[in-house]
Amino acid sequence: MFPKRINVPLNQRLVSTTRYPFPLDTPTFLVFNNDFNKILGDNPDLKMVYQEQFPFAHRAPVYFPQNDFVFVASNQFVPAWREGTDSKAVIISKLSRKPDGSWARHEVHTEVQMASGGINHEDGILFCAQGDLKNSGGLVHMEGDFPFRTRTLLNNYYGRPFNSIKDLVVARDGSIWFTDPVYGHEQGIRPPPQLPNQVYRFDPKTGDVRVMADGFGRPSGICFSPYEKICYISDTDFIHGDGKIDFTKPATIYAYDIEERRQSKWLTNRRVFAMADVGVPDGLKCDMAGNVYVACADGLSVWNPGGVLLGKVIIPGGLANFCFGRRGELFLPNGKKFWVVKISTSVKGALLERMGIEVDQENREDDDDSEDSE
Repeated sequence: MFPKRINVPLNQRLVSTTRYPFPLDTPTFLVFNNDFNKILGDNPDLKMVYQEQFPFAHRAPVYFPQNDFVFVASNQFVPAWREGTDSKAVIISKLSRKPDGSWARHEVHTEVQMASGGINHEDGILFCAQGDLKNSGGLVHMEGDFPFRTRTLLNNYYGRPFNSIKDLVVARDGSIWFTDPVYGHEQGIRPPPQLPNQVYRFDPKTGDVRVMADGFGRPSGICFSPYEKICYISDTDFIHGDGKIDFTKPATIYAYDIEERRQSKWLTNRRVFAMADVGVPDGLKCDMAGNVYVACADGLSVWNPGGVLLGKVIIPGGLANFCFGRRGELFLPNGKKFWVVKISTSVKGALLERMGIEVDQENREDDDDSEDSE
């Protein structure tokens, strides 16, 4: 027996119930569990606020609340200045919200090579630079203001170049955790891999870099639970860089406990947290209640800390990544389009805590309980 879904049109609430399969060509909210209604709030809203003729909005969305900016990286494409060649590029854009609610885009000229993941870091952004056929990728910090100067923090594992770093998260102790799949070589932008598909931890204070987890087909998204008790990592081996799909391969999110032993961090107790039912689970982030939001091929899926699918935000064409904005706000890069989702103002992204924004004490207590119960 197939599970039911509840279709929540943008201007109505709980008007129809249908069974799988359901169409993915209409932006909408789907409710699978009543707890998702608490996340959506009384008046959820989904708007496409900016559009271009090229895929400017693909990965690495990073929000600056003090300026109301969102930085975002494009998908790989051949820009106008490279037409007639096979030379692809990834460009970075800054999207600015105007007082009237409209958005403007400005291209950022920087030396980050083939940007993938991104996160707020110090006064700017820490990017996953995939590199190219001649230059190794790595962790690259870009200043948040013009002239957007860059500096490389790490570009090798004790002399061996990384494959094509995909996504990252920064812990409270300043350490940087990141995934490194082989997609770059499969897409023709990187040489043959010299390292396995692994997850690493880099400590900028000491220079130590360690392998934290292996056994993946293609490690992709990574995030922490709000208080860094759990690490979530997605495996997107279901689809390879050349576009081949294997339905027998993982499209899975794994959860690990984060433990400290002998003055070092360890990932332990690996278990399946959830599996995407459409495509792969790519970028992922938590809210302050411990719910896990995941960019998938049909849009944004939300699981509770126990791995129960609560609901979805259907976005035609799907998502590779996303980020939280202010309370009750999500930014969804969608190729040639950029969407803003408004949900309950009780919802706040966990990463915003690292940006100095106050967290509700009520949510803090609920999250501690939910994580301990795992």
